[in-house]
Amino acid sequence: MKKIILSSIAAAVLSVSLNATVFATVNGEDVVDADIQVLMRAMQGARFEDLPADAKQKIVEQAVERKLLTSEASKSGVEKEKDYIEALKKIKGDLALEVWMKKIYDSVKIDAKEVKDYYDKNADKFMQPSTVKAKHVLVKTEQEAKEVIKETESLSGQKLADKFAELATIKSAGVAGQGGGDLGWFAANQMVKPFADAAFGLKKGEMTKVPVQTQFGFHVILVEDKKDAEKASFDTVKTQIENGLKMEKFRVLVADKAKGLRSKAKVTIK
Repeated sequence: MKKIILSSIAAAVLSVSLNATVFATVNGEDVVDADIQVLMRAMQGARFEDLPADAKQKIVEQAVERKLLTSEASKSGVEKEKDYIEALKKIKGDLALEVWMKKIYDSVKIDAKEVKDYYDKNADKFMQPSTVKAKHVLVKTEQEAKEVIKETESLSGQKLADKFAELATIKSAGVAGQGGGDLGWFAANQMVKPFADAAFGLKKGEMTKVPVQTQFGFHVILVEDKKDAEKASFDTVKTQIENGLKMEKFRVLVADKAKGLRSKAKVTIK
């Protein structure tokens, strides 16, 4: 469900804190959290605090350079030029709109009953598909896969799991053997069809008796566990529901406001 996404400028302005962390000082001006976040937004969801020390240092150095260049740009007299003045007018208008819309969004309230009612009336939207937890051995030829099956077909339980993981590590092509061939939990639509059909056709603790061919090669699959489809619990989705309902109310408010303004405006489409 969507959230309001502010522009980099708007987000930077609104994120200013009186207790901001100071990462550096450039000619008496602090480089703070907001300066770092402007650069981090280009890194697609990465968090500064999760970066290794050398990467953090590079980001801080970039923020320092940005401060220096920004200062140089101001000193150059560019702020008196026509292009700057026109651009500033547009930025101010866009910023005013974004801040105003955020105020409307923040004013929208969703009560607990609305959230629970939505959950109860839309059960199909919160169904989690059946899933399988499995390991696999991936090899290049059918004969190699048959040899893996032969080495393990007489085993069961923990002995099978241990031997299977060993063979996956030793025999699997590429990175498929990492973690003993462990694929974790997955739904049918997360795997190519031949693989999914074979995996979901097995019971817990069972292994494929014939090689499964996909575009990646030949697989031998061991199913470690299975979960039936079930409805997600209310507690796990209530925040998601609340955000969705809030966004929908926000959209209606803004659409109604725009409709009212347009009815009073003189508009000419050319």
